[in-house]
Amino acid sequence: MQVLADEHGNCVYLGERECSIPRRHQKVLEEAPSPVVTPEMRSRMGETAVRAAKAASYSNAGTIEFLVDASGSFYFLEMNTRLQVEHPLTELTTGLDLAHLQIRIAAGEQLPFAQQDVKVRGHAIECRVYAEDPANRFFPSPGRIASLIEPSGPGIRLDSGIYQGWNVGVDYDPLLSKLIAYGEDRSQAITRMQRAIGEYVIGGVKTNLSLFRRILADPDFIAGKTDTGYLSRLARESTSGSDSEHEIAAIAAVIWALEQPDQKCEPAESASQSAWKKIGRDEAMR
Repeated sequence: MQVLADEHGNCVYLGERECSIPRRHQKVLEEAPSPVVTPEMRSRMGETAVRAAKAASYSNAGTIEFLVDASGSFYFLEMNTRLQVEHPLTELTTGLDLAHLQIRIAAGEQLPFAQQDVKVRGHAIECRVYAEDPANRFFPSPGRIASLIEPSGPGIRLDSGIYQGWNVGVDYDPLLSKLIAYGEDRSQAITRMQRAIGEYVIGGVKTNLSLFRRILADPDFIAGKTDTGYLSRLARESTSGSDSEHEIAAIAAVIWALEQPDQKCEPAESASQSAWKKIGRDEAMR
């Protein structure tokens, strides 16, 4: 739950961010608002967050984190006394510039609005793009970025510091960028994120973009059925065989069939014309 508190006793909450898809306690995908939080629950959670910030005489942007159980009860976890990585979600769903407001608070100004002025509208999803290989147990992937094509379009925001030719080192966090999609509702935000992920190309290093493609197409995620064990379950499901493994098996089967004496493929027209070429031309003319 995002809060803002100034040095004059004013404190407001700006809605929640759902962060239940972590890997090794590091968030991977976040969204706002949460699919499981009702308006009544949002009010109670927000008021609890404000009371906690005021009890500590806190002044600045901050986040009160809660754990929610299956019954909808929530429990205080911790407070992050800073602007978090996923703050663009709150900016897009409230229309407020949190970094700018943080500076104004530090300058001693009062908050320019009250709680009743805060309106949450639409839906936003953020994907943290890491330099790591999901197909190889998320092994780090340092190296030089050989090519870069960044997504854009309606509702797309990209917070990034990388460029073509930039070197991904091994000394720091593997985070390359934050890709955020905003829509009028959750369905539109998912669709826009799927398109943006499809446009995003980072060559030269492995990234977790393929993981996001899978998450965004997963029925449980689309239905909003996520929790802190979601990514582990998704990983277990993939052990039955990755897409590349299925492709290798299919190619091997074709090669084996062609090598059988009684399974020779005759050219469609003549020995001088490739059947593959004819099929390709026929497909192109459809």
